[in-house]
Parts: sequence; C-alpha cells; structure tokens
Amino acid sequence: MAEPLDHRTTPVREQILKAAEAAVLAKGFNGTSIDELIATVGISKSGFFYHFQGKSDLAKALLHRYVAQDDRIFDAIFSRADELIEDPLHSFLASLKMLAETFADLPNGHPGCMVASICYHEQLFDREVRDISQNAVLGWRTRFRGQIERISKQYPPRIPVNLDDLADMLSVTADGGIILAKVMKEPDCLPRQIMLYRDFIRLVFSPQTN
Repeated sequence: MAEPLDHRTTPVREQILKAAEAAVLAKGFNGTSIDELIATVGISKSGFFYHFQGKSDLAKALLHRYVAQDDRIFDAIFSRADELIEDPLHSFLASLKMLAETFADLPNGHPGCMVASICYHEQLFDREVRDISQNAVLGWRTRFRGQIERISKQYPPRIPVNLDDLADMLSVTADGGIILAKVMKEPDCLPRQIMLYRDFIRLVFSPQTN
C-alpha cells in the first residue's frame, strides 16, 4: 500500500520508518538491522539515532504508524458504508466487501501485519512496546464490536455468540489470511477469507423465517 519514496521531499524520519516497515514485514524485526536501514536510507548512524534511540524506540514508532494507517482505512470504509446504507447489518456487510476489495487491489498481496511481526519477537521489547500491540488489538475489537452491537440490537443472532469473540474473529481472519496468502503464494486468499467472514456474519444475523 506504500507509495515509492521520493528522497528529495520525504522527511528522513519517514524514510527510515518506510524502510523499516518493508524490512520487518519481509524478514521480521530480529532480522532487520540498524546498519541495513542506514544503508537503505543513505544516512549516517548518528542520523538514525537523531530520530530513534534504538530498535525498541523504532518499534514503538512503527506500531503507532501502522495502527494509524489501519484506523484511516477503517474510518474511510465504515463511514462510507454508513453514508450509503442505513441498515446496520447491510452497512457492515458492505464495509467487509469494500475491505476485501481494498486487499484485492494490492498487486502483490498484503505486505503483512506489523503488530503480528513484533508480537512474534516480543521478548526483544520492553513492556511499553507490548502494551502498544495489546492496545492496538483491543482497539480493533472495540471498533468491530461497535459495528456488531448495532447489528445485534436490530437482528438478534441466530446462535449464541460472544460479541467480543465475533469482533476478534475479523482480526483473526485478516491475519490468518495474510499468512495463508504468503504461504500459498496466492494474494487473493486474504480477500476470499474476508468474504467468508462476511458470509458468516450474514448467517449469524439473518432474520429467522417461520
């Protein structure tokens, strides 16, 4: 989703973050070195440490940046669906279809989840980094549960379901779809999984007929 860098106009801090994001998503945080980022951006080591105290500080910035990017995408998609459709169920279904289409438009598939990449190596980081990851996941839960609660008030679920679990299921589906797409070398795995989650939501909340 990232645009190519223009080193003439992009601030150095943003150049470092973009280079770090690409490297971490490609080979993990443990496999990404400060020397590599310095070489990629074309700065001195002191130039790097002017912006970041070290890898832990870089991880915090990457997480905040990643979550902010996701929030902008979700805000745009959910707001647009609500503008077009008043019914909460059909608005959420439309949002999920827009989300799947957004992922499908990525030519090489989704680059990966920064929260997951850092979580895999959380022993490398201090409590603050782990808290940022946890708060990101809780934020997604709150966002998605808000949508599902609106639906459940108008359409009682056909089966007993925990709304937090149903909200978390979207995060699980997205991260699982990213992994599946990478392993299978099939970029469309992720949008297909999102559409299956959409079908499940439809089944859970479809009005019962006599």
